[in-house]
Amino acid sequence: MTQPPTTEVRIPVGDVALHGVLSRPPGARGIVVFAHGSGSSRTSPRNTYVARVLAAAGFGSLLFDLLTVEEDRDYTTRFDIGLLSLRLLGATRWLRDDAQENVLPLGYFGASTGAAAALVAAAEPAAGVAAVVSRGGRPDLAGAHALGRVRAATLLIVGGEDREVILLNRAAYAELRCEKELSIVPGATHLFEEPGTLESVARLAAAWFTRHLAGPAAPAGAGVKPRPSS
Repeated sequence: MTQPPTTEVRIPVGDVALHGVLSRPPGARGIVVFAHGSGSSRTSPRNTYVARVLAAAGFGSLLFDLLTVEEDRDYTTRFDIGLLSLRLLGATRWLRDDAQENVLPLGYFGASTGAAAALVAAAEPAAGVAAVVSRGGRPDLAGAHALGRVRAATLLIVGGEDREVILLNRAAYAELRCEKELSIVPGATHLFEEPGTLESVARLAAAWFTRHLAGPAAPAGAGVKPRPSS
């Protein structure tokens, strides 16, 4: 699988600057912003793999750290869904400000606590995201109020052996008032470490974004452009 060109970026959000990696394959039809789980980062091998699969399907990606190194040392901060969603919204605004001429459709891919942050952010009309995918997520942490306000098409993916999280996802699914789907990957545990299970996640995500996010193929060089680190 060919890795598209990537650019290291720094994203100003409030009084911090967050490190990220922006990738945009030629002719990209959309950009997917990743929200990692607690204890993870922009270098998450699972999210990086999914981003490569999405690139093959014609989607760019932004993987970035939701927290600074200092903030991540505080265990409670890792679970501050309000803060994480504000960081995600800040990164979304940064992408839109970086766009020229054509603005590509945006989507969110959240894992674990990052899925809750993605849904809280997606509930804000200003986010303007068209689709959300949750991998082994905790959408219940978004809260019923936010879940009921999400309008982006939402796919919840859970491992078949991740039984407690299945129950939590089913409860959150019932609160969603958007186009939605709950997909259970047989034999998978929470981290989708079993052979073939992460590949299933990536295929499901690519199909969902193709269905709900993809616009017409954009000319190379149009839309969201990589911004070098500063």
